[in-house]
Amino acid sequence: MSSVERREVHLTIPVAPEMEIAATAQVAAMGEWMEMGRDKIDEVKMAVVEACINAFEHSATPDRKVTLAFRIDSEDAGRGAYLEVDVTDAGHGFDPSRLKTPEIATALKSSRKRGWGIKIIESLMDDVRIESGEHGTRIVMRKYR
Repeated sequence: MSSVERREVHLTIPVAPEMEIAATAQVAAMGEWMEMGRDKIDEVKMAVVEACINAFEHSATPDRKVTLAFRIDSEDAGRGAYLEVDVTDAGHGFDPSRLKTPEIATALKSSRKRGWGIKIIESLMDDVRIESGEHGTRIVMRKYR
């Protein structure tokens, strides 16, 4: 498919075990529709799982819901077609500039191997933007075809 028309889908999932898997099914369907490679689709799926789990575990969203928006568009500054996913919660938010990447040596010795979610998302996606404040957090992730 040489050109991709703009498409958008919205999904709201409850904060509950395994609900992030519902979001990955939508990623797969949209990635296949735009003829994105299987490896790239899998990377987006993993990033969405990480973003959802972070929202589930850390947001304390009072409505116990996470909203996702999936967008496909054909062009961005000459880089071509892309799949973009927003993961939004209505929780208490956080200051993204205060995130600390765990040190590998310390993490390997620890029984709690947590704190890698944002770093994993950034490594899997082409562009990542985090907007967060007292009314919630929105992570915008983009992967080019």
